[in-house]
Amino acid sequence: MEKRKIQTSARSIDTQMRPEDVKIEGSLRPKSLENYIGQKKIKESLRIYIEAARKRGDCLDHILFYGPPGLGKTTLASIIAAEMGVGIKITSGPAIEKPGDMAAILNNLQEGDVLFVDEIHRLNRQVEEVLYPAMEDYCIDIMIGKGPTARSIRLDLPHFTLVGATTRAGMLSAPLRDRFGMLHKMEFYDIDELTSIIMQSAGVLKVEVEKTGAVEMARRSRGTPRLANRILKRVRDFAQVRYDGRITEEIAVTALDLMDVDKMGLDHTDRSILLTMIEKFSGGPVGLDTLAAAIGEDAGTIEDVYEPYLIKNGLINRTPRGRVVTESAYHHLGLEMPQ
Repeated sequence: MEKRKIQTSARSIDTQMRPEDVKIEGSLRPKSLENYIGQKKIKESLRIYIEAARKRGDCLDHILFYGPPGLGKTTLASIIAAEMGVGIKITSGPAIEKPGDMAAILNNLQEGDVLFVDEIHRLNRQVEEVLYPAMEDYCIDIMIGKGPTARSIRLDLPHFTLVGATTRAGMLSAPLRDRFGMLHKMEFYDIDELTSIIMQSAGVLKVEVEKTGAVEMARRSRGTPRLANRILKRVRDFAQVRYDGRITEEIAVTALDLMDVDKMGLDHTDRSILLTMIEKFSGGPVGLDTLAAAIGEDAGTIEDVYEPYLIKNGLINRTPRGRVVTESAYHHLGLEMPQ
């Protein structure tokens, strides 16, 4: 069966990393667990593990973070390295194409270093197999020569901590997943946590923001810090050009309405999916391919990009017969639900 190609448009509320985020996220990222907002359970666990490892003079066990994009997996990896007082090497699954590339990265690590691999589920199987002995025994096997004269040499590696991050934990192979000592699921942030993040980022960016304006931006940030910071930058531009630069609740509402982001964080395409299901299919059930044809969007994009947030907020339900719009969606759109 051929895999669907996922095409994503440049949405203002897209949570995937963009070049504009790379430029500014480094300065907005907290440098310690003390300043890291949200993920309380993970933070508490890491604090204990880090303190224990430092007392033993040992490196941390391997850690896997999984969850939707934009929730702070890379930030946590950097904080772990800073708290342990070691270096960090950052790479990603798709960037490591050959086993030799992974062997070179591992061989260049220093004692106790953190190796952060983003999108670790996209590592190919041959590269994964290099990781198995490295994670368990801190060594790698290298083949020298070809044919009958080929021989294997075992190289010892410094003790290191592998921190993996993935948006799709189900696609991670069982042998690799089992070698992680700690698995942590990243949760979406609530409005209070996002408000604190926006106020903290505003201080770094030297933007004056009223608390009510920060709450309004947080409400429309889909539970994601990356999106909250991006919205802050967009509203800042609007406030500087149209007003005096200070972000109030009224200015935040006006700017976000102009960006076509409503009070639940839905954009034009999200609302189009809901309205199409209501107006053309009486609220459902409707099949994915039929819905994709009706709104002129790729089926894979709907399933992987748009649907998760709509389902999480109870606006759509999946049933064996197809997708169904819920009563909450009718209320949100200001429509009366048919009997």
